[in-house]
Amino acid sequence: MSRREKNMMPQSSAGLMRYFDQSKESIKIKPEHVLIACAFLIAFEIILRFIA
Repeated sequence: MSRREKNMMPQSSAGLMRYFDQSKESIKIKPEHVLIACAFLIAFEIILRFIA
């Protein structure tokens, strides 16, 4: 096979791109804070249900 017959395909990095490196201006919340906020919201709704 000669060099002219070889087809060179471009390399892709679709599976290697890390999207968190691209978004530096967004609000970042830790998963622990989301779980704590959900627990407080559930507890607050339970308390309101017993009061009302």
